[in-house]
Amino acid sequence: MKVIKFKSVGFRCWVVVIHRSFNSFNLRWRTFVRRSHKVKKQFFDRCKERNYNINLVSEVWRQIESFANYAFAKGHSASYAVESYQSLFLKAYYPLEYMVATINNFGGFYSTEHYIQEARLKGASIVPPCINEAQKITTIKGKTIMLGFQHIKNLDNRVVNDLLFQRTINGPYNDLEDFVNRVSINLEMLINLIRVNAFRFTGIQKTELLWKAHFMLSGSIKKQRDQASLFDYVNRKKVAIPSLTPIKHEDAYDDIENFGFPLCSPFDLIERKELEGTIISKRFKDFKGRKVKILGYLVHQKKNMTRSNDPQLMSFGTFMDYAGEFYESVHFPDSLRYYKFKGKGIYQMEGRVTEDFGHYSLDVIRMTKLAYTKLVDEV
Repeated sequence: MKVIKFKSVGFRCWVVVIHRSFNSFNLRWRTFVRRSHKVKKQFFDRCKERNYNINLVSEVWRQIESFANYAFAKGHSASYAVESYQSLFLKAYYPLEYMVATINNFGGFYSTEHYIQEARLKGASIVPPCINEAQKITTIKGKTIMLGFQHIKNLDNRVVNDLLFQRTINGPYNDLEDFVNRVSINLEMLINLIRVNAFRFTGIQKTELLWKAHFMLSGSIKKQRDQASLFDYVNRKKVAIPSLTPIKHEDAYDDIENFGFPLCSPFDLIERKELEGTIISKRFKDFKGRKVKILGYLVHQKKNMTRSNDPQLMSFGTFMDYAGEFYESVHFPDSLRYYKFKGKGIYQMEGRVTEDFGHYSLDVIRMTKLAYTKLVDEV
């Protein structure tokens, strides 16, 4: 075969160039697209007339079809290459700063949660927003990453702006009462701030702060900032708040409710006995071709249909094990039919370790989603 050179050909014309050079076709791109369902037969018939080896012809056609799934123009490729190298440099030498930037972008290919978990695994201390320190976006100081107010569910942007404006003009907040007097907020959003421990600077337990919030705002509409008030909340009659014992994993429960995920490792929320008899993905190479049991926190699921006369649903999974390593899983129709994905969380899987070009993955036979039993038992 001769070498085909095309220095400045666009990505669409690449396919046409192959056809012309390999098979003397004289097709414009639009014609090729419009008649693509007929071209395959013509391509093979023409190659047969020229006595080309059928294996060679099949391989060339396979590459043409494959190319259509990821084709990029030369200019696009160069642009993405520059961006990829820049991202690689930042992730290698400034990993925590890179993660913070991705978190503020509300994630990349994966959701925000997984970049927070990766930052934690790289040595960062992840803390929730603080009324007197946090910004709208997530910030980093040393190895401490403080989430921004923008990540709290059901917290109006108006409240965040008001909170930051008051803090900038009149200084830090002294306590819960001072905050309620200065910021226009309703009870629901105040409860959300309390539950993510945004008032921890007061040294008062969340349970007590929740009682106070209900006494101050329950059944009333918070005044707007520009409305005058003769009597602030600090002048109201003080009520004795009962002492309540905090629950051990209360913060994790509140984080899941208000951020959508825990700030701690999700594996901290299951019983240690669930780890018995399991391995980590780093040991896959020691169990090639053998059945293993492993736990995994779901990162991503990709659905696909099998290529057969009777297409069936199958899935590919990406999981994080309790050592913080990522691994891939394959869920064939016979397994997926009985053991389905049930949303984010930790799964216990049993399957066979396979290897393909040095990459190890798990062909899942059985799969069960585990409950965060420590939360269930304690709440």
